[in-house]
Amino acid sequence: MDLLDSILSSMDAPPATNEQQKTLIKKQREMMERMQNKQKEELLRFRKYVEERMGRFAKDDRLCIEFQPLDKVHRSVIHEIAENGGFIAMSFGREDVDRHSVVYKKEHAPGEDEVTARRNGDGWNEEIAKEYAERRKERLEQEQSEQAELASSSSGPQSLDNTEPTGSSSASGEIKPTSNYKAKYAHLIGESAALQAARKTETNQSYGFVPSKNKKDMRSIEQTLADIQAKKRLKLQQQQEQQEQQQQHEEEPQQGPVD
Repeated sequence: MDLLDSILSSMDAPPATNEQQKTLIKKQREMMERMQNKQKEELLRFRKYVEERMGRFAKDDRLCIEFQPLDKVHRSVIHEIAENGGFIAMSFGREDVDRHSVVYKKEHAPGEDEVTARRNGDGWNEEIAKEYAERRKERLEQEQSEQAELASSSSGPQSLDNTEPTGSSSASGEIKPTSNYKAKYAHLIGESAALQAARKTETNQSYGFVPSKNKKDMRSIEQTLADIQAKKRLKLQQQQEQQEQQQQHEEEPQQGPVD
């Protein structure tokens, strides 16, 4: 205990907070609470505003409503209320610049052109719709022309192949080579090797094949278990015999010579 007391007495005491620091910490804490309460109240007002606006939107003939650029928290509120109300909510624009939410009715979901235009930052109206429709039409025509060119280029060599010379194919439709490859490559493989290489290869039916009846285990479950137990007993018996033999070998040198 004397050692512990000496250690504790040698340690520095924690710094004491004066009254000014305590009041400053208290003010900061109160300020944080006021800010949090203010944010909660503001979100509640915004939620009520969005609910009222979507309620009016559900009763009128508008196809969509667009909100002003907002941060991620306010956009999440819009998406949540839209999902609960049976609407489709999508966000467009760059984050922290002009990211905004657009709410659609499910029966008037946005098309591909509108989504592409809004993602590109072009907005959406009748003129932009006509412009994107013309672009899509030109793009489809270009793709169709490219596919037609590919089809014509791929069918060209086939039409030439169909006009085969006389003697290249028989009446039965079998394709025969127009030249003798053995004579062409005789300087590489020779005459005798060419004949050996040209012979028809056949698979060896008896090599590497086992009849399926030889692979089946015809034993019953009881017989299989009995065989396994017999193998275990035989293995234990062999181990015991080996241990006895080892003990006998160890005991033989210990016995001295008989007088």
